[in-house]
Amino acid sequence: MPKRRPDHIPTRTCAVCRASRPKREMLRIVRATDGSIQRDETGRLPGRGTYICQEPSCRDPERSAIAIRRALGSEAATEMLNLEVNDAAT
Repeated sequence: MPKRRPDHIPTRTCAVCRASRPKREMLRIVRATDGSIQRDETGRLPGRGTYICQEPSCRDPERSAIAIRRALGSEAATEMLNLEVNDAAT
C-alpha cells in the first residue's frame, strides 16, 4: 500500500466559478440514487457530487441552480439553494 503524503491537499473545482480550491473549503452538493438533490455536510454521502465555493457570487441561488443543473443533470429544490456563506465572525 502506498504511503500517504502528509503535504497533499485535495482540491476540487467550483461548479459556478470553475476556480480550484481545497476540498475542505467547499460545500458538496449530491444527487442521490433516488434523484434527490441535497447538501452533503460530511462529504461522504453516496451519489454524484459537485462542489460550490464560499464566494458570495457563487452562493447566489440563480447562478448555483444553473451550475447544479449542469453538473448533476437535475433540478435542485429552491429551499436547498439558500446557500449561506459560513461567517466565522459571528
